[in-house]
Amino acid sequence: MQDTALLVQPDPADPRLTRRVTGLDHTGAPVEASVTVERPLTLYLNGQEIVTMMTILDRPEDLALGYLLNQGMLRPDDRVTAVDYDDDLQVVVVRTERRTDFEEKLKKKTLTSGCAQGTAFGDLMESFSKARLPPSAAIRTSDLYRLLHRINTLPTLYLEAGAIHGCALCQRDRPLVYMEDVGRHNAVDKIAGWMFRTGCDPADKVFYTTGRLTSEMVIKTVRMGIPILVSRSGFTAWGVELAREAGVTLIGRCKGKRFTALAGVLAALDWAAEHRPDLADVLSVPGDGPFLPDDLASRLLAARQAAGTPLACATSGGWTHPPIGVWPVALRSELRAALLAGERKIDRWTARFGCACAEWPTEPLDPFFNANAPEDLARAEALLRGG
Repeated sequence: MQDTALLVQPDPADPRLTRRVTGLDHTGAPVEASVTVERPLTLYLNGQEIVTMMTILDRPEDLALGYLLNQGMLRPDDRVTAVDYDDDLQVVVVRTERRTDFEEKLKKKTLTSGCAQGTAFGDLMESFSKARLPPSAAIRTSDLYRLLHRINTLPTLYLEAGAIHGCALCQRDRPLVYMEDVGRHNAVDKIAGWMFRTGCDPADKVFYTTGRLTSEMVIKTVRMGIPILVSRSGFTAWGVELAREAGVTLIGRCKGKRFTALAGVLAALDWAAEHRPDLADVLSVPGDGPFLPDDLASRLLAARQAAGTPLACATSGGWTHPPIGVWPVALRSELRAALLAGERKIDRWTARFGCACAEWPTEPLDPFFNANAPEDLARAEALLRGG
């Protein structure tokens, strides 16, 4: 059960969104199942037909606004005078004070990798290159674990009928808005439209998607001004490169308590190179370690020097902790090249250059103990009391 009700989420019991069908299972026995209903929606902007989309049609107004925003046809400062939806005609019309004419722009479409054949227009990269995201955005590992648990326990259309993608607008460990649609780009656009209507500040938000972290997903996240993008799925090379350029933190393959964060270390190395050229190394630590040792940096540097390797990480109790390590700024180009080539195993990458290990004892407590759940916090308190 959710701790707090979401501001917006689909209703799996809505009869307009699913339909019961009959068929045969693998044994030939008759079965009945729910399937998702998709319908066409034609979008007009100030009298000009823009596109016809296949959608579940649960929030056509938000979908229309978000689509226009993410395609650059609607500006963040535009004054929308009306959004009219006709359910019988399955048409939505957006009207603005500013006169618009996108005849030429409509000729410059690029087919994207999104499901249900999303389209992005050819000049989107011009505005992407000018985007600026909050440089201090961060998410704690413990918040990420709680967020994923809350999203995975939501009552959704996916659980009812499948064949659908979901996206969530989140803050720290809490999903605020959850949208679903037959194409993940539609779900993204509906959240963008909702944010535009409500004046939602994106600076402290996290965006979650069930789909792949593609170039389209990164571009739309940047256009919405959201600095952290999370998915249970994987990455594409161009998605990783665009995230690096814009400063988006990508966290993918989130399942249970496992995930892969690709922008974190590289973004830190890039920041150091630009803003602190006097620094040779970056020290990375997890945000959920309450007992990190005071001599962490000095011992890692000493281990690296003794081994004659450029990298060093911490170990304890027979476990290696790659997130706790020293990273030379000079290796940032090699790390970027590895990520773009599809490398996803940090230990494989560090092995290319050599990584020293600094060992810590686990008694009376493991200095790299992780506190990610209420029972972990209780254990941490007991450890502090000597229990």
